[in-house]
Amino acid sequence: MKTELPLLNLEVNGRAHALEGVPRAATLLHLLRNDLGLNGPKYGCGLGQCGACTVHVDGVAARACVIPAHGVADRSITTLEGLGTKDDWHPVQAAFEEAQAAQCGYCLNGMVMQAAALLTRDPNASEARIRGELSGNLCRCGTHVEILDAVRRAALRMQQQA
Repeated sequence: MKTELPLLNLEVNGRAHALEGVPRAATLLHLLRNDLGLNGPKYGCGLGQCGACTVHVDGVAARACVIPAHGVADRSITTLEGLGTKDDWHPVQAAFEEAQAAQCGYCLNGMVMQAAALLTRDPNASEARIRGELSGNLCRCGTHVEILDAVRRAALRMQQQA
């Protein structure tokens, strides 16, 4: 007897998606990359420990590789693609570009999304708070100095916009 899979309703980057046949075991990361073609979130460790897959779920930074897709039904998901566009960067994206805070760029999605979530909650975040917030995001290229510079620049931009 074949079990009917329920319709999965997601809001991703402000657009509604009704997806059929999504297996219960599918992760949000798999669905975003393979079904919706959004390549901002990266597959890193698959354990929620490196941060490459970070997205926002209802405005909160979350690791998409460990979130069941069905667990975020009817919630608002934002990926790097929905944060801003080349014509209208989010302040964090603009600061990362300005500070040249990427080398290989693999960690960039997680760093930007984690920083954007922090600065939305606390645009006056201290250096210690920024470091603490980003401590769970791994960068193997060693661009930590540039990344911290970018987040500080973004914080200043967001303070000025407030």
